[in-house]
Amino acid sequence: MPLDKGKHVAEEINGIRCSVVEKGVSPARLAFIKDILEFNHYEVQVQEDKRETEETPVTYTIGVTDLLFNIVVAIYQMRLKLKDGRKVSPAYWNQWTGKIDNKYWRYRRKGTQTIEVPDTFE
Repeated sequence: MPLDKGKHVAEEINGIRCSVVEKGVSPARLAFIKDILEFNHYEVQVQEDKRETEETPVTYTIGVTDLLFNIVVAIYQMRLKLKDGRKVSPAYWNQWTGKIDNKYWRYRRKGTQTIEVPDTFE
């Protein structure tokens, strides 16, 4: 579930009822998300999505067993932390930048390019 959708989704993953964090993620994105969530003491469940053909890339659904967990709320309230103590910002979660910035309104996407919006408008 991307951050632009605020709907809380609960599904059964591996026979356990979970709050869905994201669907259709690549193995690299899975490792990124799982590392952050496990460091923040969430029990993570991962399920491989069904593929239509063998050529279709493998994608995963990620969930946490805490049914009250909502990723949008957790990210925008900056509740998640990294191993070095920094808090996860929306731009970092979306992997638009490696820099942590608590001013989530500075970044906006235009196509596939990420643009940093300056503090002052000229």
